[in-house]
Amino acid sequence: MHSVPADLKYTNTHNWVEDMGENTYRVGITDFAQDELGDVVFVEMPETDREYGQTDECAVVESVKSTSDIYCPLSGIVLEVNPALEDAPELINSEPYSEGWIFIIKTNDESELDELIDADSYSELTEEGL
Repeated sequence: MHSVPADLKYTNTHNWVEDMGENTYRVGITDFAQDELGDVVFVEMPETDREYGQTDECAVVESVKSTSDIYCPLSGIVLEVNPALEDAPELINSEPYSEGWIFIIKTNDESELDELIDADSYSELTEEGL
């Protein structure tokens, strides 16, 4: 059984989104996603100060068995990327919801949050094996 914290929002592409206040959100991949990927060996980060649209490819996570595109869960400008992942990409495996976050984005469209799903819906998704 994978961890799915109730206080986060999720995408059906296996990202989590944490509300940091002031239209700013921290983003990472879920426990389910990191488990599917296997040992993460490299993270290609989004560009800071660049604007991305919702569902744009913005990052790439590479593991020993595959490469996975990360899609922006919300439109906005990337404010920060996680510098720890440069030297320790395996934090995504060990701490997907804390130290393994990937980037922070400031959204320009709060209504897009309505398209994200809650922990219960995400759990149902992963149990169906998507």
